[in-house]
Amino acid sequence: MIRCITFDLDDTLWAVDPVIRHANQSMFSWLTEHAPAFTKNYQLRDLVTLRKQVLEDAPDISHSVTLIRQAQLTYGLRQVGYSDEDTELLAAKAFEVFIRARQQVVFFEHAREMLSDLKEKGFLLGALSNGNADIHQVGLADLIDFQFKADDVGQMKPHPLMFQQMLEHTGLTPEQVIHVGDNPEHDIEGAAALGIRTIWVNIHGDDQVVPADKTVTCLSQLVNAVTEINTQAG
Repeated sequence: MIRCITFDLDDTLWAVDPVIRHANQSMFSWLTEHAPAFTKNYQLRDLVTLRKQVLEDAPDISHSVTLIRQAQLTYGLRQVGYSDEDTELLAAKAFEVFIRARQQVVFFEHAREMLSDLKEKGFLLGALSNGNADIHQVGLADLIDFQFKADDVGQMKPHPLMFQQMLEHTGLTPEQVIHVGDNPEHDIEGAAALGIRTIWVNIHGDDQVVPADKTVTCLSQLVNAVTEINTQAG
Protein backbone atom coordinates (compact mmCIF):
# COMPACT_ATOMS: atom_id res chain seq x y z
CA MET A 1 0.00 0.00 0.00
CA ILE A 2 1.05 3.57 -0.66
CA ARG A 3 2.01 5.45 2.49
CA CYS A 4 3.92 8.50 1.22
CA ILE A 5 3.54 10.91 -1.69
CA THR A 6 6.41 13.21 -2.63
CA PHE A 7 6.11 16.29 -4.81
CA ASP A 8 8.38 18.30 -6.99
CA LEU A 9 7.60 21.99 -6.40
CA ASP A 10 8.48 24.32 -9.29
CA ASP A 11 6.10 23.87 -12.26
CA THR A 12 4.32 21.11 -10.34
CA LEU A 13 2.55 23.14 -7.65
CA TRP A 14 3.15 26.60 -9.20
CA ALA A 15 4.61 28.18 -12.33
CA VAL A 16 8.25 29.01 -11.65
CA ASP A 17 9.12 31.38 -14.53
CA PRO A 18 7.11 34.37 -13.24
CA VAL A 19 8.49 33.75 -9.76
CA ILE A 20 12.11 33.88 -10.95
CA ARG A 21 11.43 36.93 -13.15
CA HIS A 22 10.01 38.80 -10.18
CA ALA A 23 12.88 37.68 -7.92
CA ASN A 24 15.49 38.76 -10.47
CA GLN A 25 13.82 42.12 -10.96
CA SER A 26 13.65 42.66 -7.19
CA MET A 27 17.34 41.80 -6.88
CA PHE A 28 18.35 44.12 -9.72
CA SER A 29 16.29 46.98 -8.27
CA TRP A 30 18.14 46.55 -4.99
CA LEU A 31 21.51 46.40 -6.75
CA THR A 32 20.70 49.54 -8.75
CA GLU A 33 20.33 51.42 -5.48
CA HIS A 34 23.10 49.79 -3.45
CA ALA A 35 25.62 48.57 -6.05
CA PRO A 36 25.07 50.78 -9.12
CA ALA A 37 28.30 49.71 -10.79
CA PHE A 38 26.87 46.19 -11.10
CA THR A 39 23.68 47.20 -12.92
CA LYS A 40 25.61 49.73 -15.02
CA ASN A 41 27.69 46.86 -16.41
CA TYR A 42 25.21 43.97 -16.28
CA GLN A 43 21.62 43.49 -17.32
CA LEU A 44 19.25 40.64 -16.46
CA ARG A 45 20.16 38.75 -19.61
CA ASP A 46 23.81 38.74 -18.49
CA LEU A 47 22.96 36.34 -15.66
CA VAL A 48 23.25 33.54 -18.22
CA THR A 49 26.81 34.58 -19.04
CA LEU A 50 27.70 34.94 -15.36
CA ARG A 51 26.26 31.49 -14.66
CA LYS A 52 28.40 29.97 -17.40
CA GLN A 53 31.49 31.69 -16.08
CA VAL A 54 31.06 30.61 -12.45
CA LEU A 55 30.32 27.02 -13.45
CA GLU A 56 33.47 26.91 -15.54
CA ASP A 57 35.40 28.09 -12.50
CA ALA A 58 33.55 25.91 -9.97
CA PRO A 59 31.76 22.95 -11.61
CA ASP A 60 31.32 21.33 -8.20
CA ILE A 61 28.49 23.77 -7.36
CA SER A 62 26.37 22.81 -10.38
CA HIS A 63 23.86 20.95 -8.18
CA SER A 64 22.97 24.05 -6.17
CA VAL A 65 20.97 26.94 -7.58
CA THR A 66 21.70 28.83 -4.36
CA LEU A 67 25.48 28.49 -4.61
CA ILE A 68 25.35 29.38 -8.31
CA ARG A 69 23.34 32.52 -7.58
CA GLN A 70 25.70 33.60 -4.81
CA ALA A 71 28.71 32.92 -7.04
CA GLN A 72 27.18 34.96 -9.88
CA LEU A 73 26.76 37.93 -7.60
CA THR A 74 30.24 37.62 -6.09
CA TYR A 75 31.93 37.25 -9.47
CA GLY A 76 30.02 40.13 -11.05
CA LEU A 77 30.58 42.53 -8.16
CA ARG A 78 34.31 41.84 -8.17
CA GLN A 79 34.49 42.27 -11.93
CA VAL A 80 33.06 45.79 -11.72
CA GLY A 81 35.54 46.87 -9.06
CA TYR A 82 34.05 46.34 -5.63
CA SER A 83 36.47 45.40 -2.86
CA ASP A 84 36.42 41.93 -1.38
CA GLU A 85 34.79 43.26 1.78
CA ASP A 86 32.10 45.20 -0.09
CA THR A 87 31.55 42.30 -2.47
CA GLU A 88 30.89 39.89 0.37
CA LEU A 89 28.40 42.24 2.02
CA LEU A 90 26.61 43.28 -1.18
CA ALA A 91 26.36 39.72 -2.53
CA ALA A 92 24.83 38.51 0.74
CA LYS A 93 22.30 41.33 0.87
CA ALA A 94 21.37 40.99 -2.81
CA PHE A 95 20.82 37.26 -2.39
CA GLU A 96 18.58 37.91 0.62
CA VAL A 97 16.41 40.13 -1.57
CA PHE A 98 16.32 37.49 -4.31
CA ILE A 99 15.51 34.51 -2.10
CA ARG A 100 12.78 36.40 -0.23
CA ALA A 101 11.06 37.28 -3.51
CA ARG A 102 11.68 33.75 -4.82
CA GLN A 103 9.33 32.39 -2.13
CA GLN A 104 6.40 34.51 -3.34
CA VAL A 105 4.65 31.84 -5.39
CA VAL A 106 1.12 31.62 -6.78
CA PHE A 107 -0.19 28.08 -6.46
CA PHE A 108 -1.80 26.32 -9.37
CA GLU A 109 -5.54 25.94 -9.04
CA HIS A 110 -6.52 23.12 -6.65
CA ALA A 111 -2.94 22.71 -5.32
CA ARG A 112 -3.62 23.36 -1.64
CA GLU A 113 -6.98 21.60 -1.71
CA MET A 114 -5.37 18.53 -3.25
CA LEU A 115 -2.59 18.45 -0.66
CA SER A 116 -5.08 18.94 2.16
CA ASP A 117 -7.23 16.08 0.85
CA LEU A 118 -4.23 13.73 0.68
CA LYS A 119 -3.16 14.80 4.16
CA GLU A 120 -6.62 14.06 5.54
CA LYS A 121 -6.48 10.61 3.94
CA GLY A 122 -3.43 9.86 6.09
CA PHE A 123 -0.63 10.03 3.56
CA LEU A 124 2.81 11.28 4.56
CA LEU A 125 3.66 14.16 2.21
CA GLY A 126 7.14 15.28 1.17
CA ALA A 127 8.83 17.72 -1.20
CA LEU A 128 11.81 16.82 -3.39
CA SER A 129 13.11 19.84 -5.26
CA ASN A 130 16.07 20.83 -7.41
CA GLY A 131 15.22 24.48 -6.69
CA ASN A 132 15.50 26.61 -3.56
CA ALA A 133 11.86 27.19 -2.72
CA ASP A 134 11.23 26.41 0.95
CA ILE A 135 7.99 24.82 2.16
CA HIS A 136 8.03 26.98 5.29
CA GLN A 137 8.38 30.23 3.37
CA VAL A 138 5.94 29.49 0.54
CA GLY A 139 3.22 28.48 2.98
CA LEU A 140 3.15 24.69 2.76
CA ALA A 141 4.60 23.67 6.12
CA ASP A 142 1.10 22.91 7.41
CA LEU A 143 0.58 20.32 4.66
CA ILE A 144 4.00 18.94 3.70
CA ASP A 145 5.82 16.94 6.35
CA PHE A 146 9.42 17.08 5.09
CA GLN A 147 11.59 18.45 2.30
CA PHE A 148 14.81 17.55 0.52
CA LYS A 149 16.53 20.09 -1.75
CA ALA A 150 19.43 19.59 -4.12
CA ASP A 151 21.18 22.43 -2.29
CA ASP A 152 21.41 20.23 0.79
CA VAL A 153 21.56 16.75 -0.75
CA GLY A 154 24.47 17.53 -3.06
CA GLN A 155 22.89 16.09 -6.21
CA MET A 156 19.98 17.10 -8.41
CA LYS A 157 17.24 14.76 -9.58
CA PRO A 158 17.28 12.47 -11.55
CA HIS A 159 20.35 11.38 -9.59
CA PRO A 160 19.05 8.74 -7.15
CA LEU A 161 20.53 10.32 -4.00
CA MET A 162 17.56 12.56 -3.17
CA PHE A 163 15.12 9.69 -3.59
CA GLN A 164 17.35 7.41 -1.53
CA GLN A 165 17.58 9.94 1.29
CA MET A 166 13.81 10.31 1.23
CA LEU A 167 13.37 6.54 1.56
CA GLU A 168 15.86 6.44 4.43
CA HIS A 169 14.13 9.36 6.15
CA THR A 170 10.67 7.78 5.91
CA GLY A 171 11.77 4.20 6.49
CA LEU A 172 9.66 3.13 3.51
CA THR A 173 10.30 0.95 0.49
CA PRO A 174 10.00 2.32 -3.07
CA GLU A 175 6.75 0.39 -3.52
CA GLN A 176 5.16 2.43 -0.73
CA VAL A 177 5.85 5.82 -2.34
CA ILE A 178 4.45 7.83 -5.24
CA HIS A 179 6.46 10.72 -6.65
CA VAL A 180 4.63 13.55 -8.42
CA GLY A 181 6.36 15.96 -10.79
CA ASP A 182 6.32 17.84 -14.07
CA ASN A 183 9.74 16.93 -15.43
CA PRO A 184 9.83 13.67 -17.42
CA GLU A 185 13.54 13.14 -16.77
CA HIS A 186 14.14 14.57 -13.31
CA ASP A 187 10.92 13.38 -11.72
CA ILE A 188 9.45 10.49 -13.67
CA GLU A 189 12.58 8.70 -14.88
CA GLY A 190 14.50 9.53 -11.70
CA ALA A 191 11.87 8.07 -9.39
CA ALA A 192 10.98 5.12 -11.59
CA ALA A 193 14.62 4.05 -11.73
CA LEU A 194 14.35 3.22 -8.02
CA GLY A 195 10.99 1.48 -8.34
CA ILE A 196 8.95 4.42 -7.08
CA ARG A 197 5.56 4.87 -8.74
CA THR A 198 5.03 8.16 -10.53
CA ILE A 199 2.41 10.70 -11.54
CA TRP A 200 3.27 13.14 -14.31
CA VAL A 201 1.78 16.62 -13.89
CA ASN A 202 1.19 17.82 -17.45
CA ILE A 203 -0.49 21.17 -16.76
CA HIS A 204 0.37 22.60 -20.17
CA GLY A 205 -0.92 19.63 -22.16
CA ASP A 206 2.38 18.58 -23.73
CA ASP A 207 1.89 15.82 -26.28
CA GLN A 208 5.05 13.87 -25.49
CA VAL A 209 4.81 10.29 -24.28
CA VAL A 210 5.96 9.99 -20.67
CA PRO A 211 6.00 6.52 -19.07
CA ALA A 212 4.48 7.55 -15.75
CA ASP A 213 2.04 5.33 -13.87
CA LYS A 214 -0.56 8.09 -14.17
CA THR A 215 -0.79 11.46 -15.91
CA VAL A 216 -2.88 14.44 -14.77
CA THR A 217 -3.54 17.67 -16.62
CA CYS A 218 -5.08 19.40 -13.60
CA LEU A 219 -4.22 19.03 -9.94
CA SER A 220 -7.88 18.33 -9.22
CA GLN A 221 -7.30 14.91 -10.85
CA LEU A 222 -4.41 13.94 -8.62
CA VAL A 223 -6.27 12.48 -5.64
CA ASN A 224 -8.12 10.08 -7.94
CA ALA A 225 -4.83 9.12 -9.62
CA VAL A 226 -3.33 8.33 -6.22
CA THR A 227 -6.39 6.26 -5.31
CA GLU A 228 -6.11 4.25 -8.52
CA ILE A 229 -2.41 3.56 -7.98
CA ASN A 230 -3.04 2.65 -4.36
CA THR A 231 -5.76 0.21 -5.40
CA GLN A 232 -3.41 -1.43 -7.89
CA ALA A 233 -0.64 -1.54 -5.29
CA GLY A 234 -2.97 -3.16 -2.78
